[in-house]
Amino acid sequence: MTEYGYGLGVATSSEGVSTVDRADRLATRPFWRRPVVQIAGGLLLPAALLLAWQLSTTLGLVPVYRLPPPASVVTAAIDLAASGELWLNIAISVQRVVIGFALGAVVGLAVAALVGLTRAGDVLLSPTLAAIRAIPSLALVPLLLLWMGIGEDSKVTLIAIGAFFPVFTTVSNALRHVDAHLVEMGRSFSLRGWALFRTVQLPAVIPSLMSGLRLAMAQAWLFLVASELLGAAMGLGFLLTLSQQNGRVDRILLTIALLALLGALSNALLSLVERRLLRRWT
Repeated sequence: MTEYGYGLGVATSSEGVSTVDRADRLATRPFWRRPVVQIAGGLLLPAALLLAWQLSTTLGLVPVYRLPPPASVVTAAIDLAASGELWLNIAISVQRVVIGFALGAVVGLAVAALVGLTRAGDVLLSPTLAAIRAIPSLALVPLLLLWMGIGEDSKVTLIAIGAFFPVFTTVSNALRHVDAHLVEMGRSFSLRGWALFRTVQLPAVIPSLMSGLRLAMAQAWLFLVASELLGAAMGLGFLLTLSQQNGRVDRILLTIALLALLGALSNALLSLVERRLLRRWT
């Protein structure tokens, strides 16, 4: 809601901030922090890579059968989209990532609270979790396939394992270093257990939590490809394998570009959530 000061003619927001002051802040914002500059700067390198790609194929520096021109990749995307195959594979992969990421993040947060807030949890769980974390992801795939088959359970479980450790590591370390004065202040208000964690300790580690979630999302996409490459009938990893078997380099490049785009979009979404949480809790 907009209000006007008596006899001043200066518009103000409901929070009492004039539009003139807001415009002044935008005008004095550092050059590299302006939204237009950030968007343009972020697109500069991809545009340069795309131009180099086009020139390398046009000038014959790289054989077309090894690196098709960008137009061929766009044509492959149009063909797969027209048949519905592209959207199906994207939907299946996104569903697996979302479910696995959610499970891994929730369990990671719970275990991080146990390890970061209790000495017993740290002593009993930290050595075992450190050993499991050192196991390469591909080494777990055969075992999960034997235990759970080639269905969705094994793929979602592998993705959840990948998402678990970034959340667990960052949050547990952050909880160990929460300001003791904040904890004592919460206890002075009779906060204990879950109430203390939810009200004092969790808000204090929001930046670390969001960093862990963003790392977990990146890991989720990596583990998705690992799971789909070795045993899947649908998904972007399956499309990669099928394109390799058929010698369709254009579809391989298309799948890689889609994975990069989906990863960037998911990271941007988490960045928006992080800004809202930081605005609320800090």
